Amino acid sequence: MSKRDMVGPFRVAFGGIIHTFRTQRHMRIHLYVTFATILAAMFFRLRLREILVLLFMITFVLVAEMFNSAIEATVDLASPNYHPLAKFAKDIAAGAVLITTIMAIIVGSLIAIGEGQWERIRVSIASESIGLDTVSRIIAGVFLTVIVVIIGKGLGSRGRVLQGGLVSGHAAIGFFLATSALLLADNVVVGGVAIILAAIIAQSRWEAKFHSIFELTLGAAVGVILGVVLFGIIPK
Repeated sequence: MSKRDMVGPFRVAFGGIIHTFRTQRHMRIHLYVTFATILAAMFFRLRLREILVLLFMITFVLVAEMFNSAIEATVDLASPNYHPLAKFAKDIAAGAVLITTIMAIIVGSLIAIGEGQWERIRVSIASESIGLDTVSRIIAGVFLTVIVVIIGKGLGSRGRVLQGGLVSGHAAIGFFLATSALLLADNVVVGGVAIILAAIIAQSRWEAKFHSIFELTLGAAVGVILGVVLFGIIPK
């Protein structure tokens, strides 16, 4: 095998990486986050095992983004005009990138928390009190609300993840925060104002014709239920 044949594939591969970096904004964002993550890992002196896990997840995200770009280019070449199947293929590829990114964020967060903190959380869960402060409950509630909304949108046949869909994300988060404020403040006036603000958010989505009354009601129900569970049922 000649030297040209050995070097050629590497040159083509690097050309693909550079082209993706130049043309795809998300790829540039992923690379910037990669550099920041590596610097943070060195600054916090993570162990070799943790660094290897981070590098694996980073590579996973970058490869998914490159496959997404390749699929988009192939679809555009095969179907330059709009076609529902072409959009479906692009949406699936983008969804794959979203899943890998979410998993990378979760893994990075677990590593950042550390084994010692997880042991304290385990002890808190095993005790009579759940051991979560107000901020932690709000963060957990917003995260759970987003997950439930995404699942609900996936069950519906209309709308997209960020717009429309079976469950209104704006209504869900708005009513979760309103319910949390009502239970935390233990004041009817404060709770009433919070609920009115949440209703205004939901009403704006209805006027913009992003959601129906049923979809807004589902979103509000999700937010209220999670708010009651986290701030009314789970012990402090």
